[in-house]
Amino acid sequence: MSTARAAVAAVVDPEIRVITIDELGILRAVDEDPATGRVTVTITPTYTGCPAMDVIRADIRRALAAAGHPDAEVRTVHAPAWSTDWISERGRAKLAEAGIAPPPPAASGGVVPLTLAVRCPRCGSPETEQISRFGSTACKALWRCRDCAEPFDHLKAL
Repeated sequence: MSTARAAVAAVVDPEIRVITIDELGILRAVDEDPATGRVTVTITPTYTGCPAMDVIRADIRRALAAAGHPDAEVRTVHAPAWSTDWISERGRAKLAEAGIAPPPPAASGGVVPLTLAVRCPRCGSPETEQISRFGSTACKALWRCRDCAEPFDHLKAL
């Protein structure tokens, strides 16, 4: 892995501080021009209008400057649209450890999974209920476990 790629991959999501933009699937590409050494980073927001994108772009530029790439370009692309399928297994584990229920990975063969229950990230119970469609950020919903009575965020499947 190049130093530029490593620097960008380590940037933490400003809204979900336990996961990097690479683990969340926001980071699409880090390309370095062999002739000039100029780095171009491609990212995709979790949804159009995500308020964290300005902070993410600034954090990427800061990380690249610290890694010796002060003249980097950060491009935002919207197609294909970001999907929760892009969250890495490590990212899903980190979300669960932080008390945020990650959406399940997509099924193979083009089957669209139907979520009948969101498992509590604290006790694992499927006995949960949605309290509010809107959580601490626009990409999360607020849920509560009926067994352990703990509230938790659930990352909305997109």
